[in-house]
Amino acid sequence: MDFTALHHQNKPLLIANVWDAGSAIAAHQAGYQALGTSSAAIAATLGYEDGEAMSFDELLFIVTRIKAVSNLPLSVDIEAGFGGTAGEIAANITRLARQGIVGVNLEDSHVVNGIRQLDEAVEFARRLKAIREALVLDGSQIFLNIRTDTFLLGHKQALQETLLRGQLYKEAAADGLFVPCLTCEHEIATIATTIDLPLNVMCMPDLPAFDRLAKSGVNRISMGNFVHSALQSRLNALMVAIQSQQSFAGVFADESSR
Repeated sequence: MDFTALHHQNKPLLIANVWDAGSAIAAHQAGYQALGTSSAAIAATLGYEDGEAMSFDELLFIVTRIKAVSNLPLSVDIEAGFGGTAGEIAANITRLARQGIVGVNLEDSHVVNGIRQLDEAVEFARRLKAIREALVLDGSQIFLNIRTDTFLLGHKQALQETLLRGQLYKEAAADGLFVPCLTCEHEIATIATTIDLPLNVMCMPDLPAFDRLAKSGVNRISMGNFVHSALQSRLNALMVAIQSQQSFAGVFADESSR
């Protein structure tokens, strides 16, 4: 089943968000159907803040290592595209396509002076259309999952703005609509039935159970950087325990309980 078809199954595609070769191997062995990178997790792994602080070449290196250990379909989070123009963004996506990448996440916001701001909707849609046209000319078949940050940034009319942007992005040849921080079942169902694109939601503390999401019309469920953050918290606690206890007993605690 190809990557696009995975968005049209009887239940949502649960995509494993990974950040290095080790996490990709774990997801592959766990039986996931597809992988997606987490920009925030990769940035943290490399010691950067999220928001394109790392270079595109650094991202590309991580992607090549993930591809080296798993043949699962891989979609890459390219944030705002790592480019100032549609041509530059399309060129970056083409470089990924040549590595066997099947999709990208592209967001309609930018981090400016440490503050994330929504792009103007019509201008973003115009850029998206130009990106798609450039990819078609190059022959790159890439699933463009477009992230709108209306809910993430707490827009005063988040639902209405999401519907507006979703329609604009569909007309600009988006393949999917990603709405992080969307958790209300009524709002999920409204977007799913109004915008004729596969709908992607993300792990949140109050996100409904997967079966409820399926009934609401969700096609894809992402983890974001939350799995990486949970593991990092455990690592931090283990490092503190070793130092404070002056013992490696905590390292083997899980093994002794088996």
